[in-house]
Amino acid sequence: MKIKQIALTAALVCAATGAFAQTSSVTLYGSLDQYFNYLKSSADTSTNTIRSLNDGSTMRSRIGFKGVEDLGDGLAVKFQLEGGLGADTGASADTTRFFDRQAWVGLASTTLGEVRFGRQNGSVFARGDYVDYTSRTLGSVVNAFGVPSRYDNDISYVSPRLSGFQFDGHYALAETTVSTTNAGVYQLGADYLNGPFRVGYASITGKAPKDATYTRSVTYRQVYGNYDYGQGKVYATFIRTNNSTSSGTAGSATFLSNGSAILGNVGGTVAGTKADVNRYYNIIQLSADYKVTPQLRVGALYGVIKDTSDNKMGAKGGAIGAYYDLSKRTTLVASLSTLNNDDNGSFQPSGSAGLATKFTTAADVTGKRINDLALGIVHRF
Repeated sequence: MKIKQIALTAALVCAATGAFAQTSSVTLYGSLDQYFNYLKSSADTSTNTIRSLNDGSTMRSRIGFKGVEDLGDGLAVKFQLEGGLGADTGASADTTRFFDRQAWVGLASTTLGEVRFGRQNGSVFARGDYVDYTSRTLGSVVNAFGVPSRYDNDISYVSPRLSGFQFDGHYALAETTVSTTNAGVYQLGADYLNGPFRVGYASITGKAPKDATYTRSVTYRQVYGNYDYGQGKVYATFIRTNNSTSSGTAGSATFLSNGSAILGNVGGTVAGTKADVNRYYNIIQLSADYKVTPQLRVGALYGVIKDTSDNKMGAKGGAIGAYYDLSKRTTLVASLSTLNNDDNGSFQPSGSAGLATKFTTAADVTGKRINDLALGIVHRF
């Protein structure tokens, strides 16, 4: 009898253990994205050409872990840890931390939505696939301007999709003394999907400290739409933002008109020290792609960055690209793009990762046309 009881107990334990094992999972994943890049400026200088091996034309090289534990009744715990890599050198994308891309944990309900806590992709960044044929990467004029991506100390909510609508919101705490600042990063998003049609809105607001020199908020407002016609999609987007500022290079001996973002593209808050917060840009971009074969997709886009302060600090440009799937995990990429800067504009191409090697003097960038040819391979695992 005792032997039977022991055997029965062991069987129940094994069954319970197996049940738990089936409701919890952890996945290791990643990508390697390498491409040869040929950058050419219209400047008549000895430094107007760059040849380099870069990381991240369409998908920044990365390694990550994600997991889910089913708690029952439609409730689950989720987490994600993701770090960017420079596969051309083997270095971490951010030398101050490994999981620079995402590090969050959250609760998800099939009926109520999902709440996340930690560093995570934002409302604008998460909608890259909806903006143009590049998924807003190398060749995209929108991406050349700069796209706010993710923030530390972020609390978010994503709703379930109901009648085609889905909403999300984020609040990234500045984690400073409340009595001296109202700084923080706020994000909102709405997406509507109905058959082949998709339209949506995404926004970011970065508030400066209330006692800062420049207290105007940094904003990024985007509307988008696309239509799936079967063999491909057509895309359109409009953005209004003041998230661009000047920067010095080479020890500030040279000066670029559009050097960086006021509200960091990959984290941080608004310090309130940049006068450029008073300059707004309108960005308009049209794009389309076409599936030539099940393996080959081609696309094109055209975009304009308009400096609405009339200081001629914008640009216009376009791109054509091709993607050939060798398998479900491996894709060959080819891209040819151009950016024609206004007299005082200084924009350069950018991929999923910023160019590791780019022009560093105003003579090669400001008011110049920048042409870019990229040939690469992306492998996902």
